[in-house]
Amino acid sequence: MGFSRRLARGALVAATALTVSAAAPAPDKEKVFQFALQNGMQVVVVPDHRAPVITQMLWYRVGAVDDPPGISGLAHFFEHMMFRGTAANPGDAFATTVARNGGEDNAFTTHDYTAFYEQIAKDRMRVVMGLEADRIANLDLSDNNVRTEREVVLEERRMRIDNDPQSLLREQADAALYLSHPYGRPVIGWPEEVRHIGKKDAQDFYAHHYAPNNCILVIAGDVTPDEVRTAAEAEYGKLPARELVPRWEFAQPPRLGETRLSISRGDVKVPLFFRIYRVKSYTEAKPGEAESLETLAQALGGDSTSTLYRELVVEKKLASDAGASYDGYNRDSGEFAVYAVPRPGVKLEQVEKAVDDAIREYVSAPPNATDFARAKTQLIAGATYRRDSQYERAAAYGQALAIGLTTDDVDQWPDRIKAVQPSGVRDAAARELNKREAVTSYLMPAASAEPRK
Repeated sequence: MGFSRRLARGALVAATALTVSAAAPAPDKEKVFQFALQNGMQVVVVPDHRAPVITQMLWYRVGAVDDPPGISGLAHFFEHMMFRGTAANPGDAFATTVARNGGEDNAFTTHDYTAFYEQIAKDRMRVVMGLEADRIANLDLSDNNVRTEREVVLEERRMRIDNDPQSLLREQADAALYLSHPYGRPVIGWPEEVRHIGKKDAQDFYAHHYAPNNCILVIAGDVTPDEVRTAAEAEYGKLPARELVPRWEFAQPPRLGETRLSISRGDVKVPLFFRIYRVKSYTEAKPGEAESLETLAQALGGDSTSTLYRELVVEKKLASDAGASYDGYNRDSGEFAVYAVPRPGVKLEQVEKAVDDAIREYVSAPPNATDFARAKTQLIAGATYRRDSQYERAAAYGQALAIGLTTDDVDQWPDRIKAVQPSGVRDAAARELNKREAVTSYLMPAASAEPRK
């Protein structure tokens, strides 16, 4: 189980397996190219000549933080609306056309951005560009489409959030963590507010956010920059720029104390201890700080070799699972999460104390050499494996640019992890894992709810 905010809110389609020629250059040897169209669309080209396929991603600088007051979930709702069709491609013609040409497509929304992608043969690049350009300009926002998609979103919420106690816990914890920042609103929206989304709301959102000058186009695959420029100018260059709604900048008030949250429900099968800290993100941190948090999360609870799993699950046998994660790729604050699932008969207070004891080890002294070296090796290896995926490379650049980072931040990340020092991990733990900046949660079966002592 994992509790970091996921990149994709919808199901991500797995990349098609590629046969790599021994003569083809490794993808990390290729230079990334950037340019802009006259209408303001930013374009990134990531050459990868191992197979005749491309990944197209469009990253819009709009997400749940841009939902108007009282209409949470509008950005996510509009991700759905983008598949409702146009006059030229009505209904599900978009997805049908992509599939008929041998491709795959999907989309996802986060607090900070909304992204759409297609994976398809390189000689179909103009096809998917034309489809995307069409729905940027000509989306069908009829009352019927808005009403239908609103019900689809509410059903998605019932299935993915309302019927999942852990998702409900996470939603409530986020709401408690952020005193005024819209990161405290769920991306999918509160159901009472989603029900109020109407045609005018959709039209206003579309007119002021879905524009070429609010979009980053990433093309990764068997292409050259000149090929992409020619195709992008032909398909996207004809779209006019639009007046955008300026994005709000939020000053977050200080938290004066830890928040504690206890939820007991009849559909909870096993108890859960879960805590999230509000910490610095990659966009807020000084050089090395976010990378130190990343290393801390991996060493403390990244997998079955980590401190939390070793101490709580293997040695003390207090938990059946335990871990930690760092979510730092945000425009504003990041989150650091820890969790533990107690074994039968073990109280939540016991696993919470054990987690706090493990954290205290990292606060009081640098990590031991073995754990520290293993954590950095795992992070760098993971980045290396992701670079072998065309989709993952395109997503890494798109995500970075969408939150205000650069392509250099993506390319240099492994070297920055290598540069992390043990003292930096200790300092990160001491500085960022402050309970005043945290929400500690207990999730319990209703029949055995444990009162706080």
